[in-house]
Amino acid sequence: MANKNKKSLHWVRLDNAAKIYPAARRRNWSNMYRLSATLKETVDLPMMQNALNITVKRFPTIAACLKKGVFWYYLQQVATPPKIQEEYSYPLVHMGKKEMKQCALRVIVHENRVAVEFFHSLTDGTGGLVFLKNLLVEYLEQKYHISVPLGEGIVDRTAPPTPQELEDSFLKYAGTVPLSRKDTNAWQLYGDPFTEGFLQVTCFQTSVQETLSLAHKYKATATVFLGAVMMKALLNLQKEKNPNPATWERIKLSIPINLRQLFPSDTLRNFSMYTIPEIDPRLGDYTFEEICKVIVHKLGAENTAKHMSRVIATNVNDEKKSVGATYSFAHKKFGNESHFQSGGGTEILPFLLQFGKGYCAFGNGTLCNPI
Repeated sequence: MANKNKKSLHWVRLDNAAKIYPAARRRNWSNMYRLSATLKETVDLPMMQNALNITVKRFPTIAACLKKGVFWYYLQQVATPPKIQEEYSYPLVHMGKKEMKQCALRVIVHENRVAVEFFHSLTDGTGGLVFLKNLLVEYLEQKYHISVPLGEGIVDRTAPPTPQELEDSFLKYAGTVPLSRKDTNAWQLYGDPFTEGFLQVTCFQTSVQETLSLAHKYKATATVFLGAVMMKALLNLQKEKNPNPATWERIKLSIPINLRQLFPSDTLRNFSMYTIPEIDPRLGDYTFEEICKVIVHKLGAENTAKHMSRVIATNVNDEKKSVGATYSFAHKKFGNESHFQSGGGTEILPFLLQFGKGYCAFGNGTLCNPI
C-alpha cells in the first residue's frame, strides 16, 4: 500500500528557470525567499496546521520536495504535509539536502506572523504569494467560519490544480530569435559577514500615498521611484567606499518582470524574468531625475512580449542543447554549474520587488520580508 501511495504522488521536471537553482545553491546563498503576513492576533497553531494540511494538497508543485533522478532534478509532491515551525533563529536559514528531499518550503509562525520560505525551484514570487494567500484564507475560514470569495489568486482548495497552473510556460512562449548573453560587470556591495552565517533583515515602513506623491513629482511609478532611490544610494555608497573615479564600476539593479502580464499564462511555477537598468558613474554624476529616466526607458524597451520572448528563447535553447539520454545527471549538473558561473553567477545584483500596492522588498542576494 505504501508503494501504491508513493506512485500516485504528482511529480514534474523542473521548469526552465528552476534548473539553475540547485546548481547555484551554496552554503551562503541558498536561493530561497520568504513571504510573510502579519495578523491582528496570535496564530492558532493547531488551526494553522489544519489549514496547511488542506492547502498543500491543492498546490502539488509548490508543496513539493526536490528529488534527484538519473538525468535531472525533479519536484515531487510531498507525501505528508510539513510541520509548522516556530521562528528559532533568523530568516532563510540554509536548507540542507536532507530537508529539501522532505519538503522544499517551510511554514514558520511567530506570534501573529505567518511566513513561508520557498526554495526558488518551486515557484516565483507570484506563485508563492498565491500559496500564502490561500493558506491564510483557509485558516481564516476555518477559525472564523467565514467565506472568502474566489478570485485575485484565491482558488477552490477542494478542486484539483488545473493543467494551466502546472505548465512550464517558458517552453510555450519561447521566441525564435535568442539574445546574446554578453554583459558588463557591476559594482558588488560587500559587507562584513556575521558569524555563524546569520542574515540581517532591515525593514522600514512608509506611506503608500506619500511614496506615490513623490514618485509622481518625477513622473515615475512607485517601482521606478524606489528603484531610483536604491540606485542613487548604491552610487553614493560606491563613491564613499572607493574615492578613485577611474575604478568605479556600473551600478545595476535587477527588477523582476512577471511574464504573466505579457503572456496569457496561469502557471503557478516560475514564470518571471529580469530587466537590469544600469548607470555608469565614470560618465559623470547622475541626478535623481536622470536615474528615473534610465529605469523608465529600460522598462519601456524590455517589458514587452517581443523582447521577453527572445530572453526566454535564449534560456530554452540552452536547455534543449543539454536534453538527451546520453547526458548523465553528473554531466548536466556540471553543465548547469558552468553555465551559472560563466553567466555571471558570481555577480549578485541588488533587486527590487513589488507585490502590488504597498508591498515592496529590496534585497542583495537574499530576500527581506515584504514591507
